Amino acid sequence: MTNENKISLRDSGYTFTKFEEDEKSPFERLLEIFQELIVHTSGDIDETLDWMDQLNQDYNLYTEEYTKEDFIADLKKHGYIKDDDDKPDGKGFVITAKTEQVIRKRALNQIFGELKKSGKGNHKTKHTGAGQDTTGEMRKYSFGDSIDQIAITESVKNAFTNNGIDDFRLTEQDLVVNDTHHSAQMSTVLMIDISHSMILYGEDRITPAKKVAMALVELIKTRYPKDSIDIIVFGNDAWPIAIKDLPYLQVGPFHTNTVAGLNLALNILRRKKHSNRQIFMITDGKPSCLNLPDGRYYKNSNGLDPYITGKCMNKAKEARKLGIPITTFMIAQDPYLQSFVEEFTEANLGKAFYTGLKGLGQMIFEDYEKNKKRNIK
Repeated sequence: MTNENKISLRDSGYTFTKFEEDEKSPFERLLEIFQELIVHTSGDIDETLDWMDQLNQDYNLYTEEYTKEDFIADLKKHGYIKDDDDKPDGKGFVITAKTEQVIRKRALNQIFGELKKSGKGNHKTKHTGAGQDTTGEMRKYSFGDSIDQIAITESVKNAFTNNGIDDFRLTEQDLVVNDTHHSAQMSTVLMIDISHSMILYGEDRITPAKKVAMALVELIKTRYPKDSIDIIVFGNDAWPIAIKDLPYLQVGPFHTNTVAGLNLALNILRRKKHSNRQIFMITDGKPSCLNLPDGRYYKNSNGLDPYITGKCMNKAKEARKLGIPITTFMIAQDPYLQSFVEEFTEANLGKAFYTGLKGLGQMIFEDYEKNKKRNIK
């Protein structure tokens, strides 16, 4: 850098200082830890506070000036927890709806980063029509087009060309509008495996899956409000869960009934009027369970059972006929499982990702962002 440049920079009026993070209050600092731990404990406040007690022994979270009791009092004061009225002795706390929303937003920021401000959040397709984003081209005005779409300069130019200066008038035939991408809506079902293998071998796989689910919900509610998302879980059976229940999700002593999950997902999407429908499935294990007509379960945890996998393939083909792609996020590395997923994906003409837990969120969001641009046929 020359001396002239140095002088110019010095005299420019800008002042450069070392970045210093805003100082946080004791409550704000502990709240971040609380919000992270509450997801791991599935909303159990007593267990969360116990974990914080253990951390306090090594990191001195609490002080004489700001004690554990002060922190609990502030959590109640700011509306993050409330008394558990279901307990007969009146002791204990539960998290509030405010906390449920806060940890969804926290999950979104952790996995996807801060969202850039955009329009109303519709999904663009290659078709033109009613939408927010212009294609850069113009077309003739049609009844129903918004007034703010009209290209004034081009329309006036057409009026001069068609009618001349002496008899100037602007008619409907002169009007042209800025063309836009057709806006599509997306209906998504997110399937989460809650079989026992999601916490086997000391590896917590359910917490990252919960975070992804909460972040995906917050993404859609924030950026794509016209879209819909349904969350279902599958173990021995499959059932839907409400968005507010995501923080409390836990695994159980279950096998993996993938067919029941797919069947429920397809039933949900059949009722959707949107032409864009898709299924995301997060799983780490092989399908090992089926419902039998007499109400019993057929279970086999030894390898891949041809009877069970055959039923899975039938569901993949059924979804294909309905035009519903299935994207499988396999968070296990076993070669024989990957082989099954490849065959399953081929039957559905869907997608498959073989991923570790760390990259799961980014991969799902990338796929959601890409799928939103599917054509409407």
